[in-house]
Amino acid sequence: MSEQKSNETRQIALQTARSTNQRIDNVVSSSLARFHVSHGVGRMILLTLLAFVIFTIAAPQVFLNPLNLQNIAITSPEIGLLALAVMVALLTGGIDLSVVAIANLTTITISTLYSTIAATDEGLADSLGPVIVLVGFVVGLFGGFINGLLVSKVGITPILATLGTMQIFNGIAIVWTGGETLYGAPAMLNTVGTGAIAGIPLLFVVFIAVAVIIAVIINKTALGSTILLQGANPVAAKFSGIRTTRTLMSTYLISGALAALAGILIISRNPTASADYGSSYVLLVIVIAILGGTNPTGGFGTVLGVVLATLTLQIVSSGFNIVRLSSYEYAIAQGVILIGVMVIDQVTRNRQRSAVLKQRKLKVQLQAKDSNQ
Repeated sequence: MSEQKSNETRQIALQTARSTNQRIDNVVSSSLARFHVSHGVGRMILLTLLAFVIFTIAAPQVFLNPLNLQNIAITSPEIGLLALAVMVALLTGGIDLSVVAIANLTTITISTLYSTIAATDEGLADSLGPVIVLVGFVVGLFGGFINGLLVSKVGITPILATLGTMQIFNGIAIVWTGGETLYGAPAMLNTVGTGAIAGIPLLFVVFIAVAVIIAVIINKTALGSTILLQGANPVAAKFSGIRTTRTLMSTYLISGALAALAGILIISRNPTASADYGSSYVLLVIVIAILGGTNPTGGFGTVLGVVLATLTLQIVSSGFNIVRLSSYEYAIAQGVILIGVMVIDQVTRNRQRSAVLKQRKLKVQLQAKDSNQ
């Protein structure tokens, strides 16, 4: 009788241990997943605040001047939209190197159409402003369509496809403009470029609004889920019935649309267009996308992280100008920040893996012990 009771007690203890171990495993796994999401955003918040504090201490009168802060808010949107365009492509495990070239084609289209019409009737050109801007946007969207076609239909590796289209778009822009800067843009764009809401530049308001829309698409829609799954596990996406071709095409259309919007903001801020505008932006926006927490191999990224990374690097750029450091030193700072963050992320991921492996090892040991008894 006592032996039977002892066996029952042992079985109850084993069941309790198993359920406790399962609960621990679930809690640790979910906690690590939440930590991974919040860690990227939390890290960027700290970096943004750190950069702000450093340059506030270094040159408080100049850095905290309302004009300087407003300038940061005015220059951030175009770079931020281009970084979001790259982020969307990265989520699928690809990349879009042509975003700056697409933005330039958009500005050149708008400036050319406006200047041609304004040469005979400036009033008519301004009244046709919405149509002119729409045509420029469609040109940028078509650039995204070409990228999507090459990647999704033809099957060219994204980095090679977009490298090729970048060269083509840049060549078209140079031939189109003759290597010269074009002048002129609809008055409505000037209103957007100089306007403000409650002291906040309208350009920045547009940037935040577009970022919110992209966040909703990625996190709350079926398209967003397929994009993330495509980047996280292409094989699983295929066997889940996801249409890879449609997903990739949609991704590069979104990327092209964001690049076109960036071009519209560029010409809103400065009514000129040229083939070589933002030649250094390609690497910068890739740095921002990855710094903001986007996984370079796909499957994970946060819009808020990219927005904060944009602000961080613009704060650093402004601070470097104030303390009279060169653009080369700013480039070094970009690399140092990116490498530093990647090292921290790698160390964090290694610790997370170790924690998960320990829990799994404990679970296996308990199961082995249970089976032996």
